[in-house]
Amino acid sequence: MSTPWEWQYVFPADDYSTDPRSGRVRRHHLDEQHLQRVIKQAVQEAGLTVRFTPHCFRHSFATHLLEAGQDIRTVQALLGHSDVKTTMIYTHVLNKGPMGVVSPADTL
Repeated sequence: MSTPWEWQYVFPADDYSTDPRSGRVRRHHLDEQHLQRVIKQAVQEAGLTVRFTPHCFRHSFATHLLEAGQDIRTVQALLGHSDVKTTMIYTHVLNKGPMGVVSPADTL
């Protein structure tokens, strides 16, 4: 029997640990600080001088969805924003003007 996807971790820990509440031994998710350290090291090794954190992936995800033509309400739902005004922040990078509109015929 396989475990449903919603119970799987995208970044599982290497080791098992004991759950202090139940006493069960199981694999948990990676500690978020571990992921932050790995990304920081990668940024340094790449010689980047800009500040880059794991949260930047969230911004990139939202921006790429909007650039690909996803509607703002879909992006809002995916990011878990309760107010669309929060999601609207991502639209400032689009700035394509009227020439940025793609005809549906162009996508055939």
